[in-house]
Amino acid sequence: MALDEPKDTDDVFDTEGYKFIVDKELMIKAQSITVDLSYMGFQISSNLELGGGGCGSSCSTGSCGN
Repeated sequence: MALDEPKDTDDVFDTEGYKFIVDKELMIKAQSITVDLSYMGFQISSNLELGGGGCGSSCSTGSCGN
């Protein structure tokens, strides 16, 4: 998740005053995307399977050890 400006290749979703920009091809692959906010930060889930990692939702540096 990052701040961005919409492009022609993006879909824009306005939910409760928040705008979410998602690449159209990613949206087709993910099928649905859920963004939850808690006191710990954001958790993003979808039907898209990601390989490797084990980072979970709490990586702020972009790299995690397993």
